Amino acid sequence: MLAAMPPTPPPAAEPGEPRIRDRGDACPGALRLHSADDGRLARLRLPAGRLTSHQVETLARAAETLGDGRISITSRGNAELRGLADDCGAALAELLADAGLLPSPTHERVRNIVASPTAGLDGLGHADVQLWARGLDAALCAAPRAASLSGRFLFVLDDGRGDVTGLGGDVTLVAAEDEYVTLWLDGGPERQVFRLAAADAVRAALAAALAFLDAADTAGNGAWRPRELPAGHSPDLAGALARAGVAAEPVPVPPLPSSPPPAPGALRDGAVYVLAPLGRLTAAQLRALLPAGEIRLTPWRGAVATAAPTEPATPHTDATTADRLRALDACGLITRSDAPGAGVTACTGRPGCAKSLADVRADALAAPAGPLPVHFSGCARRCGHPYGDWVEVLATGDDGYLVDGRATPRTSLTEAVATARTYPTR
Repeated sequence: MLAAMPPTPPPAAEPGEPRIRDRGDACPGALRLHSADDGRLARLRLPAGRLTSHQVETLARAAETLGDGRISITSRGNAELRGLADDCGAALAELLADAGLLPSPTHERVRNIVASPTAGLDGLGHADVQLWARGLDAALCAAPRAASLSGRFLFVLDDGRGDVTGLGGDVTLVAAEDEYVTLWLDGGPERQVFRLAAADAVRAALAAALAFLDAADTAGNGAWRPRELPAGHSPDLAGALARAGVAAEPVPVPPLPSSPPPAPGALRDGAVYVLAPLGRLTAAQLRALLPAGEIRLTPWRGAVATAAPTEPATPHTDATTADRLRALDACGLITRSDAPGAGVTACTGRPGCAKSLADVRADALAAPAGPLPVHFSGCARRCGHPYGDWVEVLATGDDGYLVDGRATPRTSLTEAVATARTYPTR
């Protein structure tokens, strides 16, 4: 039977080498639970956010029987369970493993793969990167060396539309025309970009991650991500690709494509997209997404529910999709971009987190609508903040906040957030 795992020991460093990371990565996982004021926390890596119907039911049951009844969606499209008992690790692990949510105990924290959530559903993009995500997950779990990656290392797979390119990936694949792909290995100012055949995308992404591990070992500074490597220690990406049998050519660093995330509502062929209020779903709300072909949790704290298989004689219609959206709206999910709560997220805040200076989730419920996303943070760690352009609301501990850096008393918070969401002040 699987049980919770102890923290990773601190990585070794070369004598005299400045250390960026002086401890092992303590990022929580499904086996390595994190202690919080509201109980233990488990973070489940879901490559491309994908859940089968059976896994949806398993996750809902785990939240109800072992946790606080809710599922949090992270900024990488993963899932978190909170309020877990100290002794539930083995029971949780067994439940997840039986549902196929724990394919490799040694690799469970490194399966951080974000992919364009509507790839293959709307006719846009140059490749179905959801399929790449499944292939990359299998390749990661099959590579013993990959288990040494940090739980924060991120793979981003974009189908060319640019919806996930801005999420801060360490290894990013961007599909292009004519069955080609660009591979990006982040390294701050030493970013490397190669062009290669789309058929080699999965092998190339894994090779890039392993090249980073080799460079981190040589640097000896405990780097968790390529951008933390010291100058002069860039990964040998060209060599790693050649050793993996991937034909690739370096290209000048181009601008990354960029587009906004999908708007909540109807997608093509009966699929729908909804947002979770403040990024949290009740077990009942998660189940309400069924029946579906599959569920894809998104980095914007939402869920794509593909249409359930139907008989050819009963195709999906606009009317049945509208009925589905009305039912989801009735159970508290956000189905329109102009609905209250759309684009509003918050960290755990009080009382669940001891570091938080305010009950930010309560204050976030009153956030006014606006075009820009807004995130409420209870402390300077800014846990779970979005990427790109967003309004920052940071608790200061004196019954006030900083709204994009401007001191704001709590009594004036609604007005300040309304202004910032329309006219950013930073």
